[in-house]
Amino acid sequence: MIVKERRQAASSRVPLLVLFLVNALNIFDRQALGALLEPLRHAFGLSDTQLGALPTVFTIVYALAGLPLARQADRRSRRNLLAAGVGVWTSLTALGGLAVNYWMLLATRLGVGIGEAVCAPAATSWIGDIVPPERRARAMAGFMMAVPIGVMLSFAITGPAAQAWGWRPALAMGALPAVVLVPALVRLIEPARGAEAVARPLPSPSVLARIPAFRWIVVSGAVVNFVLYSFSTFIAPFLTRVHGLSVARAGIWAGVGSGASGILGALAAGLLGDRTLGRGRLWMAAAASLAAALPAYAAIAVPAGHAAPATVLAMTAYGLLQMYYGLVYAAIQDFVEPRLRATAMAVYFLAMYLCGASFGPLLTGRLSDHFARVAAGIGPLTEAARAYGLHQAMYLIPLLCVLLAGVLAMAARAAR
Repeated sequence: MIVKERRQAASSRVPLLVLFLVNALNIFDRQALGALLEPLRHAFGLSDTQLGALPTVFTIVYALAGLPLARQADRRSRRNLLAAGVGVWTSLTALGGLAVNYWMLLATRLGVGIGEAVCAPAATSWIGDIVPPERRARAMAGFMMAVPIGVMLSFAITGPAAQAWGWRPALAMGALPAVVLVPALVRLIEPARGAEAVARPLPSPSVLARIPAFRWIVVSGAVVNFVLYSFSTFIAPFLTRVHGLSVARAGIWAGVGSGASGILGALAAGLLGDRTLGRGRLWMAAAASLAAALPAYAAIAVPAGHAAPATVLAMTAYGLLQMYYGLVYAAIQDFVEPRLRATAMAVYFLAMYLCGASFGPLLTGRLSDHFARVAAGIGPLTEAARAYGLHQAMYLIPLLCVLLAGVLAMAARAAR
């Protein structure tokens, strides 16, 4: 038995590494505009609402494209779908560097959303087939560690690159890793779909609605993405406007901080999550989300000009929130049969992005513009007013951390 487990672990290492790298590039290109928002605002004369709309249109397309692509991933080759998706989204990311106006940039982000929609459903279904339940939290946490690492690299690379050469080359850099990753993907051997993957009709997605815990998990996905997309979209502008950091320094601080804290959060999720299954994983995620509310509030309350303590506190909250992925994604695999895993993730993502990520940056940007106009009164919108507006809007984040903890607690109570 021990020898068999060691062989399974060894055979899964290369696919897990390649899938991790694909997901890291997925997040890198998704967040590529994060450190570039201030240059884009000045280049095209944009409001915070328009800036918030960039990730919003991406996530709407991403969510809508995810379900049909996931159904294909449950029927056909996940490897080929992933390889095609990487080629599409990286090409469109590079094309964004040629945008001559806001609307062309927006259109390229729509294409990136379609390409990236295949990544998580196909990859998590793949992981569910090569990793047994007792090691799934670590595997999912490792896969989702690509989120903080991708964010870290995206901010830390594109911010300084934009400072040195402009935002266009910085954005185009996101296509380069595809030259290596696409060949690596097509060389992988795709696993069978678990013991239950026999020649029977593919179950309807309506089966998922009859899993009580899954319904609450879907709601939790909308809340966590609202929080994390708002955070990732506006943390660099927050450090620039409120605390006076340059675009390059804000990108580095936000990127390195997100990466370091996110990695620690993912490691904690993997180590703790594999001590239990399903229900216990959801309780752990609820506790981590509640714990994130206090440092998130404290980070925003730090007086202007004190970037270091604000960053440390904000990244502490971010790391706690990153525990969500390893714990909750593993719980989904616990509750859903192998033939529906990609579809389950796509249904989850549909709500997660349409009801969470798509509204998070947009609503936070609208709130920022509202408070900025209040601060400016009848006068013009100054940089000081914009800083005040964004500062006030960011208080939405700790409030939603508490809401997320409550939703996850309801999921844990409903779990069977």
